[in-house]
Amino acid sequence: MADYTAKRIGDMEAGFGGGFVKARAELGVSAFGMQVIQMPPNYGDYPEHDHADSGQEEVFIALEGSGWMDIEGERVDLDGETLVRVGAGAKRKLYAGPEGIRMLAIGGAPGQAYKAPEVTELTGAAS
Repeated sequence: MADYTAKRIGDMEAGFGGGFVKARAELGVSAFGMQVIQMPPNYGDYPEHDHADSGQEEVFIALEGSGWMDIEGERVDLDGETLVRVGAGAKRKLYAGPEGIRMLAIGGAPGQAYKAPEVTELTGAAS
């Protein structure tokens, strides 16, 4: 049998009120981090953060809707045509546009084995 996993995003376990879908764990990915972030229209309370301590860089891909990121004071639009890479030390904050946004976030630390944060592991709980 072929080695693959396929699941619909809506069938995956989510945390934080459904805003953080545990795609990496659901698909059994072990080499890098991968989550789906879902934000309602005009949402702006996503925490500003960086990954300077872990060295993790991230790539963001809008799957549905639109929004933007503030990266160290620079606005970068997120839509289905734009991929955004953010270095580990750069502070970033996500914002949803008027229709909300669903995006895929992929992360890893160059030259390091990936260690999944506990918050990204499956709990068996409903979102």
